[in-house]
Amino acid sequence: MAIISVDVGTSVIKAVAYGSDGKELGLARRASTVLRERPGWAEQDMQGVWNAVAYTLAMVARQAGEPVEAISVTGQGDGCWLVDAALQPTGNAILWNDARASGIVSSWTSAGLEEEVFAISGTRTFAGLPHAIMAWLRENDPARLARSRYSLSCNGWVFSRLTGTAAIDESDAAAPFLDVSLRTYSPKTLALLGIGWMEQYLPPLLSDDARIRPLSTDMAVTLGLPAGIPVVLAPYDIVATAIGAGTVSPGSACTILGTTLCTQTIVQQHPSGTSVAGATIPIGPPGHYLRAFPTLAGTEVLAWAAALLGVDGAAAVCNLATQAPPGADGLVCLPYLSPAGERAPFLDHQARGMLLGLSFEHSAAHVARAVVEGLSFVIRDCLEASAIAPTELRLCGGGANSDAWSQIIADIVGAPTVRPAAAEVGAVGAFMVARVALGADPDLPSAARTFARERDFFVPGPQSNEYQAAFAGFQELKDLAGQTWPRLASMRGPRLKGLASAS
Repeated sequence: MAIISVDVGTSVIKAVAYGSDGKELGLARRASTVLRERPGWAEQDMQGVWNAVAYTLAMVARQAGEPVEAISVTGQGDGCWLVDAALQPTGNAILWNDARASGIVSSWTSAGLEEEVFAISGTRTFAGLPHAIMAWLRENDPARLARSRYSLSCNGWVFSRLTGTAAIDESDAAAPFLDVSLRTYSPKTLALLGIGWMEQYLPPLLSDDARIRPLSTDMAVTLGLPAGIPVVLAPYDIVATAIGAGTVSPGSACTILGTTLCTQTIVQQHPSGTSVAGATIPIGPPGHYLRAFPTLAGTEVLAWAAALLGVDGAAAVCNLATQAPPGADGLVCLPYLSPAGERAPFLDHQARGMLLGLSFEHSAAHVARAVVEGLSFVIRDCLEASAIAPTELRLCGGGANSDAWSQIIADIVGAPTVRPAAAEVGAVGAFMVARVALGADPDLPSAARTFARERDFFVPGPQSNEYQAAFAGFQELKDLAGQTWPRLASMRGPRLKGLASAS
């Protein structure tokens, strides 16, 4: 019997069929388009996303070669996927990396509400969270809210298509609506922010022991699968990836080298204070949390550097980096390139990237090295913010295919980096969640011991000691650069743009 895992990524939608032994039986991928109709906006056509899911699901079901016993769904987190009472889209999904609600977030921060909200949710507010997006819609597109009934997550949207059920997983609800200690919706959060009206849009919350609904008859016909088989609403993608990598026990850590550069650790204490950003997500038994630091700029920084340097893709940038010495002869990259700023391990929508220390003595290889090191310093920065010093760091996502980058991360973090054997780690995590939900495994640590298999590892080299001082320098330069970001933001304003167009 096979379990099909669906992983609805921002740029690629995947479906993978696994046998009961965890062996991959089939794989299908379909590209997904991000719409950027205005500066700072990021949307997706919800029906287009579903069509891609249906295509990959049906294809993998045919590839499996054995009966399908369940479907497990994970996908990109945050954002706002609004549907009406009939569970039909009321417009495009507004994504996690959309910046239009930055002003809303700034107003909440200026009102001094951040500390109280963080004490409940363990997550710093940013523009890509659903409450900020809905607040923006209330001011700018109230008609859409009027015709909407539920604010779903990405995997919640797919789950609703498969089962006819509106629901949300605890991981998706955690930011921003959950009291993570109680694992219930928090009316206090809504009251603090003056958004009590949003309660009507919150879908039913599915806990760990109630995450299954049957595949509807209509969808069974569409997909060529038996009606009524279990459909599992798995945690969203970064959580599923942590599970698939084997990051399920306190003290363990992993980093996703993908569109978001997401460093995650398992902790047993709700964080306090607001000096760090990131998210706190319930995982496994009560009292266990995933501290996740999903940046707004990840492997896209490498793609940008590839275009800038005239090399063929991110892997070529990592390889080029090996031609320059550690430290890039004093060239430092702050890789905060997202137009939405940064959200982890600090929150600043005005944050922007910089190359510091550039001179005629630096080559393309130096720039490549500085970019790769800058991204790796961000990983170390996130680990510092999580207050965890892991004995090893598991790497997954497309960037983990680079031996060069995996070694540089090991050197900068000062701990071995381990690469899982699975190509689609998030899908493996969704498979493991399904096995626990179906009773095939007693808990996630048990499933991880069987299915979170390792491919290889990289140990810190002699240059690791040099990187300790370099990391301190990176943090100092980041703090200094932060003082310039408001001024740089003003220089991007309408007045200067008008002068540019006039000339």
